[in-house]
Amino acid sequence: MKIKKQLWRAYAYSFLAYCGITQLWVIYLSQLGLSLVQVGLCESIFHVASFLFEVPSGVLADRFTYKKMLTLSRIAALISAAMMLWQGGFWWFAVSFIISAWSYNLQSGTLEALVYESLKAEGDADAYPHATSVMNAVIEVAATGGLLFAGLLVHGHMAWSYILAVILAALAMLVVSQLDEPTTHRPQEAHTTIKTILNTAWQVLKNDRGLFGLMGFDALFSALTTGFFYYFQQVMTVRHFPSWLVTTALAGASLAAIIAIRIAPRLLKHAKQRVLISLSILLCGTFLLASLNTSNVLVGLYLLNYALSALLPPIFNVYYNDRIPSEQRATLLSVASLLFSLAMIGLFPLLGWRIDQVGFAHTFTEVGIGLSAMLVISWCGQQVIKRH
Repeated sequence: MKIKKQLWRAYAYSFLAYCGITQLWVIYLSQLGLSLVQVGLCESIFHVASFLFEVPSGVLADRFTYKKMLTLSRIAALISAAMMLWQGGFWWFAVSFIISAWSYNLQSGTLEALVYESLKAEGDADAYPHATSVMNAVIEVAATGGLLFAGLLVHGHMAWSYILAVILAALAMLVVSQLDEPTTHRPQEAHTTIKTILNTAWQVLKNDRGLFGLMGFDALFSALTTGFFYYFQQVMTVRHFPSWLVTTALAGASLAAIIAIRIAPRLLKHAKQRVLISLSILLCGTFLLASLNTSNVLVGLYLLNYALSALLPPIFNVYYNDRIPSEQRATLLSVASLLFSLAMIGLFPLLGWRIDQVGFAHTFTEVGIGLSAMLVISWCGQQVIKRH
């Protein structure tokens, strides 16, 4: 296996698969006549479908090949994008969102596992932090670049974003065909059942409570930063941010995220507990400062929040891969994504309800107070344990 070509192909796939050309789907569906209630239901259906299919998709990747799962992912993405081009009504679009969730699940953790196993097969697993950092930087550029380009299509040309999504999915399948399956990963034998793989994965989690704790921290942290990111769009609307400020905020967030991703390998040189505590303090500070409630401060906090959300994947991918056996890698990485979906299903509507009651700034100030209390209690508990 020529590892440099393998990595470049993985980066190319990342760009094609994560291009944010369809991120303005709320505007698109509204233009097609769906009410905001129906648009919100489509988002809920996506998360429920993602939650239900997350672990089975990881199991399939462990049972079969990474390449096959990535190909199926792009086939699902192509079908979902093509369905969005027809005005079939709410239920038609709901099915499209379900297929989109399958697409997301099939590649969730699979590409990262393929890259890690490829490096491991070459005896170069230590290079994974750099590789995942580059991969996440590519994803960030693709997501933001696609979003900014989609903004040019808002007035009467939104359908083109889905035509381009179909083309990108087809190109991604071509890239997958050029990837090499890692020699350290082989499909499970026919007599190895899905139940056996899940039971083995459960035993790993049960025996490694630290791994389960990392997944829980990741899920909660990611859900809160995602909630801040999406609900901040309401702030832009309510406060009538001019278009130049919205564009500047999006571009600034992308730059902040890329810088954060590039810093990630340096943070991995420090003790894990120290990194997690520092991230927690920064997140608490971000939410607490929202109490100032001025537009300039909130834009600054938006940039910091987005940087923190981008910092997490490259760090936790390394933490996870250091502790997960090769034969359960995709399954357990999917468990981490499942916990995120669960956190999103629970926290997202709760945050939305509270914002309706008291506003964006007050809601996240309350979250900051709650997280700070949890952090102090956790620290005090650790001190008591050390003394005994």
